[in-house]
Amino acid sequence: MCDQVRKVILPKTSLKLKNIDKDTLFILYEDMLLGRSFEDMCAQMYYRGKMFGFVHLYNGQEAVSTGVIKALEDQDYACSTYRDHVHALSKGVPARSVMAELFGKETGCSRGRGGSMHIFSSKHNFLGGFAFIGEGIPVAVGSAFQSMYKKQVLQDKGLLSITVCFFGDGTTNNGQFFECLNMAVLWKLPIIFIVENNQWAIGMAHHRSTSFPEIYKKAQAFGLPGIEVDGMDVLAVRDVAIKAIQRARIGDGPTLIEALTYRFRGHSLADPDELRSRQEKNAWLARDPIKRLKRYIINNSFGTDHELNCIDIKVKQNIDDAVDFALSSPEPKVENLKQYLFAEDIC
Repeated sequence: MCDQVRKVILPKTSLKLKNIDKDTLFILYEDMLLGRSFEDMCAQMYYRGKMFGFVHLYNGQEAVSTGVIKALEDQDYACSTYRDHVHALSKGVPARSVMAELFGKETGCSRGRGGSMHIFSSKHNFLGGFAFIGEGIPVAVGSAFQSMYKKQVLQDKGLLSITVCFFGDGTTNNGQFFECLNMAVLWKLPIIFIVENNQWAIGMAHHRSTSFPEIYKKAQAFGLPGIEVDGMDVLAVRDVAIKAIQRARIGDGPTLIEALTYRFRGHSLADPDELRSRQEKNAWLARDPIKRLKRYIINNSFGTDHELNCIDIKVKQNIDDAVDFALSSPEPKVENLKQYLFAEDIC
């Protein structure tokens, strides 16, 4: 049987968004740059033996994290995958806390017990990274359910909290995806499902792993909106995210967003990345979301090279500080090995 090949047509977007201002553009640029710089430093630290285990980097996909999460309110929730560092940073988890966690230090956001694939922060409503594909989707649905329960049963008068759930294209062939879409629509839960379609599930090309490659169209089976967006265009992502958030906030239920994106590195830092062609990589590298936003800011007179260079310096200082903090932080004590496994009795 021949593979049913989906030809990925890269949208010719022009990075335009109504009512966008300089401050917002600078926030988006800084957040994407922070994510990219953080991951580049992770690669350095990993190869220097400061990090262990599997480390999956997010380079190239920053427009999705920034475009979605920076459109949320602080009270909203985000649920990630094993490629979770940048989602956490976008949600406001300090670079210090994430880096220390990657170093396995007590000062990490998961107290050094989680590592790269289990970044978590209750304070920032970041529900965590999950090592197995699809594992976070039911958790995110539970989060959205409690938001609705608080509003409808407990008569909470505040703003309805939204949950955004990130996962990859490979996950959409798993049962949790379909079961949770069905439940979310049935109960009109305030959740947004974000498919980060980076074209590859480890070493399996997306078009070879599914009989229906256009993931956003799978929403039709359950009666929720399905939207395809250029995942290399932060303003396009932000635009569809804002509309989906508004829809969920007023009680109209979930949305499925498929963001067409690409990871610039291998699946993990242990992956030699020999399966993807150079031609394919170069086509996506030419659409680097950070460079595109920088050109847009300068070409439309929202900012100058000097202003953006100042942001670059600020981000670099933040990353250097995070590494220094992680290096100087204490290791977890052996006698506390079982701490944090269960809720502590505070009575």
